[in-house]
Amino acid sequence: MSNASTANNNMAEHERVADSAGGAVANFATEQLSLVERAHRFFHSNPVAAPAIVLLMAVLVFSMVIGERFLSPFNLSLILQQVTIIGILGIAQTLIILTAGIDLSVGAIMVLTSVIMGKTAVMLGFPPVIAFMAGMAAGAFCGWINGILVTVLRLPPFIVTLGTWNIFFALNLWYSQSETIRYKAIAEAAPLLHWTGQSIDILGAKLTYGSLLMIGLFALVWYALNWTPWGRHVYATGDDPAAAKLAGIRTERVLMSVYVVAGVICAIGAWALIGRIGSVSPQAGMMANLDSITAVVIGGCSLFGGRGAIWGTLIGALVVGVFRNGLALAGVDVLWQEFTVGLLIIVAVAMDQWIRKA
Repeated sequence: MSNASTANNNMAEHERVADSAGGAVANFATEQLSLVERAHRFFHSNPVAAPAIVLLMAVLVFSMVIGERFLSPFNLSLILQQVTIIGILGIAQTLIILTAGIDLSVGAIMVLTSVIMGKTAVMLGFPPVIAFMAGMAAGAFCGWINGILVTVLRLPPFIVTLGTWNIFFALNLWYSQSETIRYKAIAEAAPLLHWTGQSIDILGAKLTYGSLLMIGLFALVWYALNWTPWGRHVYATGDDPAAAKLAGIRTERVLMSVYVVAGVICAIGAWALIGRIGSVSPQAGMMANLDSITAVVIGGCSLFGGRGAIWGTLIGALVVGVFRNGLALAGVDVLWQEFTVGLLIIVAVAMDQWIRKA
């Protein structure tokens, strides 16, 4: 009897312990998170949310301060035109940054390939399609050079692209002889190169084919990153290269493909640039590399790789475009426009550091 009583007592004690443990787990599960912790988890799960909120707030503020001039269809389409080049280069930059790298040469590749397209069609007399394909091939080759230096020689992407930025810029000046190919010459010899600058009118908005091309590129790259094995490999390589290798991913090949694709996208940006300015200038867009990084960072893509969404880059480019356009319409000096963009970059990087702590 004594043994049975002892056993019953032990069972009762175990039940009381289990009940108390279950209650503790239940209390922990139902514990209310603070507002900051909820925001932290939300932005960590939705990297595009923060730049989207900033864009919405900027539009609301400028619409209240400036009024109908800002919200007119023509002005909104003008903002889209102004961010077209940065948006296209931002796509290339996003792919590189997702692999925990950075490309300072995207602007130089764009200008070099635009010069190659223009001279091949106008000076050498080749058909416009051949000139366009020559520019695409040149862009892919420039990206391949960056990829070789990063993957084979294992040099830091920042230093590599800083060097190739100067190399491609020098080649651009040498090949173009610092001469601009004017609008009339291109219109006569290669109207295809001006196609991206043509526009269609929709309810007072002027949408250029270059802007539509940019949106199409964003959709295409979004699909590739989210619905193809290549896209998953890009994210895995940027997040943890060692783990990606253990999982059977050939990280060097992935990096090489990313740099080549980025080079081709820069060449497409060159096509849009020619349509945007109407001529081929060896000096145009040389600082676009910094603007592309700005769009990617503000768009919520982590500089440490492996996290970010391609649509965030478009939103980041639009944020910069809206601020510059709104401040210009409000009569703010260009100096303070650049000050505001710089402040946005710092806030975006600080936000990224905070979100990564989740």
